[in-house]
Parts: sequence; C-alpha cells; structure tokens
Amino acid sequence: MKLNIKDTFNKELPADPIRENTRRQVFDAAFSYATPRKPGRPKLVHASEEVAKMIGLDSEDIKSEEFLKVFSGNKVLENTDPYAMCYGGHQFGNWAGQLGDGRAINLAEVVYEDQRWALQLKGAGETPYSRTADGLAVLRSSIREHLCSEAMFHLGVPTTRSLSLMLTGDQVMRDMLYDGNADYEKGAVVCRVSPSFIRFGNFQILAARKDLKTLTELTDYTIRHFFPKIKSTGKESYIEFFNEVVDRTLEMIVHWQRVGFVHGVMNTDNLSILGLTIDYGPYGWLEGYDVDWTPNTTDRGQKRYRFGNQPRVALWNLMHLANAIYPLVDEAPPFKNALDNFQKEYDKKYLEMMQAKLGLEKRENVDQILINQLQENLLLTETDMTIFFRNLADFKKEIMIDSEGEFLGSIKNAFYQPKDLKGKVLEAWIDWFINYKEKLSNDSLSNEERKAKMNEVNPKYVLRNYMAQLAIDAADKDDFSIVNEIFEMLKNPYDEQIENEKWFVKRPEWARHKVGCSMLSCSS
Repeated sequence: MKLNIKDTFNKELPADPIRENTRRQVFDAAFSYATPRKPGRPKLVHASEEVAKMIGLDSEDIKSEEFLKVFSGNKVLENTDPYAMCYGGHQFGNWAGQLGDGRAINLAEVVYEDQRWALQLKGAGETPYSRTADGLAVLRSSIREHLCSEAMFHLGVPTTRSLSLMLTGDQVMRDMLYDGNADYEKGAVVCRVSPSFIRFGNFQILAARKDLKTLTELTDYTIRHFFPKIKSTGKESYIEFFNEVVDRTLEMIVHWQRVGFVHGVMNTDNLSILGLTIDYGPYGWLEGYDVDWTPNTTDRGQKRYRFGNQPRVALWNLMHLANAIYPLVDEAPPFKNALDNFQKEYDKKYLEMMQAKLGLEKRENVDQILINQLQENLLLTETDMTIFFRNLADFKKEIMIDSEGEFLGSIKNAFYQPKDLKGKVLEAWIDWFINYKEKLSNDSLSNEERKAKMNEVNPKYVLRNYMAQLAIDAADKDDFSIVNEIFEMLKNPYDEQIENEKWFVKRPEWARHKVGCSMLSCSS
C-alpha cells in the first residue's frame, strides 16, 4: 500500500511543544501531536473503493493487512506525525472556549492526481483536547457517519468523505440518551477524508486569545492551499477569503434544504471553512415535512438547529467567523457587506432551488407565492418530503383538477394519513395544484422533459433515520449486509432502482418514536 504523503498543516503551522498526551489548554499553536490508540482486535466492516481510488489506493490495498492496521490506528505511517487540531467554538450559541479534536486524529495528508486529501481517524483515542472523554467512538455513530458521508456526496451535497469503517474489538461505555443509563457498546473507528478539516473554530480560538501571529499564519496557510484563486495579498486577500467562505457555506445550506437534511448540531466548531458538511453526529432527514424539527435531543427545548433555522444559524456562525478574522483587516464594512449579501443571495438561490424541485422555469420572484403556499400545505397533514417531491414529477399539466382528489395520483403516497385529504385540507391542495398547473402550462417543457429535470434534483433515496438504525441493529449482531446494501443503493440516489423499491417508502410506524429513528444525542 503506497500513499503519496505530503504533509503541510503540521509542517507549516506552529505546533504545541508538549508531546505528552495530557488534557490541557494549548496556546500559541494550531495543533498538538497525538498518536492513535491501538485497538484490541480490529476488523474491517466496510470500505469505499471510490474514496480509496481518490487517494491512490485500489481494491487490493483495501484487503491488505497494512490497510487494516493503518486505518484502525494500529500502525502509524512512515514519515508521518499524527496530530489533533486546536480550535474553539460557540456551542448552542454560547462561547465554549477551547474544544479541539477530542476524538479525531489526523494521520497525514496525501496528494493524488494533483488533489490534496487529509486522512483523519475518528474514534482513535484521547488527545490533549479530550477533556473528560475517552476519545473513542461506538459502532452505531460510526455507521451513521460512514453511510451519510458517502450518501451526501452522491446527492451532490458538499461534504467530507469516508474511506473506511472498522470495529476496534473493544467495548466502549456510553450513556446514549444522557439519562444515567450508561452501557457498553462495540467500539469503532472511521477514516474521514477531506481536503482539510479546518473549521470556523480554528480561527475563533486564536482570535479569542489575541494570538494574531498564529491567526495570520493559519489564514495565510488556508488561502495558500485551499483558495488558490485568491491572488491578492494582505487585507484584500482576507476579505476575498471571507467572501468565498460565505459563498461556499451558503451553497452547502441550500443543498441541505433541498434534500431535507438537518445537521442537528451547527456549532461554530462544526462548520468547515471549505463549506463542506462535517461532523455527522445527531443529524437526521425530514420524514414528515416539518420546518421546526430537530433530531438532536440536546436541542429539543431550544430547537436552535431545527430544519427551518439552518440558514439563520449559518449566518450567525459566519458573523462570528468575521469577528475572528476582523483583526487581520481592521475594517468592519467589508464583513458587513458580505454578511448583508448572504441573506439576499440565499433568498435568490433558495427560490431557484425550489423552482428546480417543482420543475418550473426560472422567473424573477413570481413563483414565491406558489412556494410559500406549498410550504403551508405540506404542514397541513404529515407529508413525506422526499416522496412528495419525487412523485410530483408524475403530475401532468393536462390532468383535470377534480374535487375528489383523484388528480393527486401517486402523490397520495406521500401522505401519512390520506384520510386527512378532505375539507379545507383538500381545498388548499386543489387551490395549489390549480396554480401549479397554470405555471406549468406557461412553461415550454414537456411533461417528460420536466420529469427528467425534477428527478435530477429530487432524490428517490435518502438515508432515512430508520434505515440507518436497521443497519445498526443488524451490525450489532455481526450482520453487515444491510450496511453494504444501503451504501450501494445510496450511490445512485436519483435513479429509479426498482430492485430497491422497498426503501422508497414512508417511515414505518414502529420507527416513529424509536431511539435512533426520531431523536438522537451527541453521544457516540
């Protein structure tokens, strides 16, 4: 197994001089050295050949003993010096001070086909930033991270990737619901892959400590390696950098809203500076369309990170990133302009995204009323978001809008309680479809052309919460077939895949309140 190692982060940025793995506050440094914990009896559960190829490996490498050792944490690659990043962050709106990679260890950076990739083990043991935790991860959360990383990529959502999922052979104590009922679970480790794992919080901790020297070095490093189109220097480069981060973050959030993904814990330390979805913890997918839904038990009361609030939280987080970078520019207007522009651009891109989901040709604002009415209707009775938009492509503009609801056709499959389609609820849908039909009639696309375009942005298959839980339940019994089945299916989420039709269904009733299917905690 040969990897083209080209480390930069731990070569070009200041290191914590203390090598001992003790919990501590780390100053004047971007990272601390940390060695992965050797697992007891590592076993490969699943690997992505696509990601392996991306970093220069093949299927034979995946089968090798060295692959097992390196990506379980049992062996450190030659000429590498693994490390954990130092960062801070706002957690649920409150400044938490130093956080850092408490259970993630960066193994190395590799360059393959002119693309740089950082390899990071999650669940590989304690680091100086672990605080009171053990730095380990369990199988259930690792399965969720491995599956969702790759599912999001194939949905077209900017994301970190996942190379491998391994059992460590060790037992890990976890209180899954934070209710005092801790128990042992199977330990696991995931190898995450990304151009970089730098977060908003990497900049925040340095600004909070007034470490302008390291802040400048980190920002220059980030621009040099990951924003190569920025050719200006000094203040201008930092302003351009921030504008680019704003744009990338906005694009990511629009994609989240498009597919019904809820991150669940959008703390500033969980937002990538590259605009990639990072840290798959208590995430979830909308089953019934609900703008107020959050999958995170910790957020159940405040609902700060609910589906409908994700754009506002992104803007709030960007504001705090601006505060962190401000000392490098010492001028407020450039940041204010970028933040003001976020909302305008979001509204524009959200409208375009919804027009695409509805199969409408782009118009200036004239579809906003139709979209607002649709969102109100989706809340009238429990409606599966994924099935509704996917099956809406079957609606033909020649269909007569009858008073009995027959015009709905396959769209009825999206309603959890079809019997609710009566009275004022049905009237609201009739009114909406009359307006929708009129819009379609004014467009030049044929029914077939519109369906093809809608099916490119409305996935048929997403990683529904109950699907992940079924894979976890089977894996707990050493059956990894469902992990593999779901993984393969989600590589082509926009295809019909008739053989996987059993997964194109509403959430089963048994999963409505089952742990892992409705609400999750940060515990992993």
